[in-house]
Formats: sequence, structure tokens, C-alpha cells
Amino acid sequence: MPASIFSALCSRFGENIFHEQLTRDETPTIWTPQGKIIAVLEYLRSDAEQPFRMLYDLTAIDERACKSKYNGTCEFTLVYHLFSFERNAFVRLKVALRGEFPSTPSATHIWPAANWYEREVYDMFGIRFDGHPLLKRILMPVTWEGHPLRKEHPARATEMGPFRLFAAKEDREQEALQFSPEEWGLKRQSEDSDYMFLNIGPQHPGTHGVLRIILQLDGEDIVDAVPDIGFHHRGAEKMGERQSWHTYIPYTDRIDYLGGVNNNLAYLLSVEKLAGIRIPERAEVIRVMLCELFRIASHLVWYGTFAQDVGQLSPVFYMFTDREKIFNIIEAVCGGRMHPNWFRIGGVAQDLPNGWDKLVRDFVNYFPKKLKEYDKMVMRNALFKARTVGIGVFTQEEAIDWGATGPNLRACGMEWDMRKKRPYSGYENYEFDIPIAHNGDCYDRAVVRVNEMWQSLRIIEQCLNNMPAGPYKSDHPLTTPPLKEMTMQDIETLIHHFLHVSWGPVIPNGEAMVVTEATKGWNSYYLTSDGNTSPYRVRVRTPSFAHMQMIPYISRGYTVADLLSILGAMDYVLADIDR
Repeated sequence: MPASIFSALCSRFGENIFHEQLTRDETPTIWTPQGKIIAVLEYLRSDAEQPFRMLYDLTAIDERACKSKYNGTCEFTLVYHLFSFERNAFVRLKVALRGEFPSTPSATHIWPAANWYEREVYDMFGIRFDGHPLLKRILMPVTWEGHPLRKEHPARATEMGPFRLFAAKEDREQEALQFSPEEWGLKRQSEDSDYMFLNIGPQHPGTHGVLRIILQLDGEDIVDAVPDIGFHHRGAEKMGERQSWHTYIPYTDRIDYLGGVNNNLAYLLSVEKLAGIRIPERAEVIRVMLCELFRIASHLVWYGTFAQDVGQLSPVFYMFTDREKIFNIIEAVCGGRMHPNWFRIGGVAQDLPNGWDKLVRDFVNYFPKKLKEYDKMVMRNALFKARTVGIGVFTQEEAIDWGATGPNLRACGMEWDMRKKRPYSGYENYEFDIPIAHNGDCYDRAVVRVNEMWQSLRIIEQCLNNMPAGPYKSDHPLTTPPLKEMTMQDIETLIHHFLHVSWGPVIPNGEAMVVTEATKGWNSYYLTSDGNTSPYRVRVRTPSFAHMQMIPYISRGYTVADLLSILGAMDYVLADIDR
């Protein structure tokens, strides 16, 4: 067994410069001196025993308003989450930053994935990264004033006054929209070169959301590509600071709006870790069943639209029809469809209704035949293969460097699924396989997702056949809202119910992050509580953000037509990128 990462760092750099913090999620959390952070990251990335090869996430916390901050001397905390596949473990590195607008060295030379994460921290907090190749806003317009995740920035539109577009402001906004290649890191080789710059978007067709991609072309060949994101940015992390722990649940539905309750689960597992809530077995099985139904529903949207992107029109209509069958089940159980808002702190909102089992069993019996039809229609289609085989290839090492997860990582031969490797919600009790492929191209990414639908069917059938009896929600005092029948027995419980619905529960001090295998890859909510009815900081790490950052790297040298295949095979959602 390798030494603990804290001991390894102390042995390498000196015992007195690091400090270990205990956290609710028990992730090794190490405070690192700002002057040593780059050396520490380089060591963990390459030289440590069983290294931490993936930069999973990078974010910051504005500590200035925290009532119980751990490091009382810093104004901001920079937080790195690294992952080691060999150890099957995360490590959390924290750097204390001082000053109103601090700066720190860039890690872009260690991980290419650091580029966008550092730009996001700069955009949201005003923290500068020295040595970054293109430090500019990424989610907010270039004309935006202030940094939204700083505590002094207003959290509601009513705090900002009515919007007025004066003539001078309109001129300034129009001028900011003028395209200059140099501002995007694009350069012409010479004055008489034949390169052309082409805007794709911002519009919806072929981009699965409002996205702009600036292409530098040599004829039909892509020389470079720059994604311009942020059109879907709604401030989901900022909204988390103004909502109660309970009322924030519906906002999570809208992150990956195709993933449904998978968003709820990633958030609630972190809340429950903070609060020390144990979930009843029946509630866990219900959660798993709905998550896998939504995994199929999300994959069906990807399947049909991907086929449409490369020229097949019919499949999307058939697959959306099958998605409606899943939504009929969700509607019968939850009352909602795309955004059911049905999971709760401690379990689910209600028990399963009478007749749920017949609806699920009918779908489990119906869908395999349809999957076989779609396999003939799409996956075996010669034109589909011609548009996807050998296109957008990346290796396992490249996937890890860029933070690719989920099916995009498994298509490179990495047999890694968080449901198996770091099980949560009782996934260790289910029999299912981890589909993989080996070529890392657009076709293999499709192969993995299609096979995942078969495995989700296996899990759903096991939930159906082995649904345990028992409560659908924990009786922990921080469960929100408490079970209704308990409120009818004594006035104290009724008051407790009223306070938890109107104000929300008070979650103990601490921080926690639970990583789930969502429909598009690894998803997590890194939550910080200072003992209040609202989170102090909500960090949403989504898979699509990392995947979109890869697009320029895997598009160079291909054609414009290939770009549509590459985008479709990535399976992203813009709200999952922008939050």
C-alpha cells in the first residue's frame, strides 16, 4: 500500500508546510502554501507513487463572509480536486489567497484541462492566474461588471435595478461583439494566407443547445476551433447560496436537463453526507431505478439526435417516442416528466404509487426489441459508420489529461464506472457490466452508450424484482420535509415540519463532495456549510464542461462535416456546460 498522500507530501517537501483538514466526506484535504502549489501539482501528477493523473475540478471560495471559516487569515481559497485511478481516490488541495484580487501561478502546463477551469475562476472571482495563455472571461459577457461568485455581487435581479439599454451602452455591446482572431488566440500565418474564419452559431441546430464555435479553416479542413460558451449561463452556483438546502433541489433538475433525477442525486448525496443522514434501503432502490430510467431517456435523446446530425432523419422520431414511454412512467410516479423534482433530503417525496410495477415491467419487456431495431437502423448503417469510424479519435491518456469521464473515457478502453468503482446508493448490490470500447473514436463512443442502455435495463429489472419494503424517507431530524404522518402526532414535530419547509434545515458546518456516474460522465456538488439554512458555497462540477474543452484538440485536421460527428458523439448539453 502506498503511503498516505499527506505523508508523501511531507516527506517530499517538508513536514511543516502542509496542514491536513478533516472533512465530512473524508477526502484527504491538504492546505498547501501558495508558493509550493505548482511543484506539488507536478509531483502528484507525475512523480508520486500511484499518481493523481486527472485534474477533476478547480474552483474557489470567497471566504470573507463565512461565519466559521477554517483558515481565518485568507480572503479566498483555491480548491483543486485531483483523482488517482490507481488509488481509486481523490485528494483535495487548498491554497489560501490573500488580498482583494489575488493572483496565483497557472497550472495549464501540467494539465490542458486547467485552461477553462482557471478562466472560470477568474471570471467568477477575479482571481488571476499568472502564465495563463488566454485569461479572459468564459461564461460572462466581456462587458460584464464584477465577478458573480464574489460575496459582494448581488444574487437577485431585484438587487440590481431595472435594465436599461442606453444608446452608448448599446454601442459598447455591439463593439464588444466584433470578431478579432487575436482576441481568441487565433493567428493568421501571413497576410496572403487562404485561411478563413467561420462562425458556427450561436444557434441551436447541430450544437444541442445555444453554442458558438469559431473555426479557422484551410478550405474544408479545420486548422483550429474555439468554443464560445456561456449563452446558457444562469448562475446555478450563485442561486445555491440564496436558496435553502431544500428549495435548491428543483434548480439541480435544470443543470443536465436531460438527466433528470441524476442531478438531484449528486446534490443530495453531498447534503446527506454533510448531515450524516442514512437512507432507507427502499428509498435507495427507488432512486436507483429512476436514475437508470433517466439514463436511458438521456441516451435516447443523444442516439436520435446523433443519427440526425450525420444525416439520418427517422431514428430521432422513433427514439423520442420511446422516451415518452419512460416519461409516462416518471409522470405516474412523480407527477413531473423532464424535471420531476422528486428526490428529497433523506429519501424521496412519496412512496411509489399503486401500479408502478406494471408500468416498469411493460417497458422492460418492450424496450429490448426496439434497441435491436435501432442497432440495425443506425449502428450497422454503412453511412453512419463512414461518418464516425476513425473520426475524433483520442487516447486514454489524452482523455485523462483533459478530464474526460463517463462513456467518453470508457470508449478509450478504460473500464471505469463510479457505480462499480466507488459505489453509492447501493449500486454495489446490482449485477451489471461496464461497457467499453478501444478505439476512442466517435463510433466507439456510440457503441458504449448503446450498450449502457442494455445494462440500465438489467438494473431496472433488478429493482423491479427486488423492491424492498420499508420507509421511503429517513427519520433523521434533518430530513426535509419530515414524514407527514409524524406531524399529526405531536406539536413539536408539526413545528419542526413547518420550519424545515419554510426556512429549511440547518446543516452542520463542514464540506462534502460525492461523485456520481451521471448520464454524461462524472457529476458532483462540492458543498460548503457554515451552519446555516443555506449553503455557503455550491460548486457544480459537470462532465460536459470538460468535454467541450476537448473539442478544439480533437477537431484539428478534420473537416467541417466531421465536426458535426465529433460534437454529436461527445453527448453534451449546454446547460450542463454553463450551469
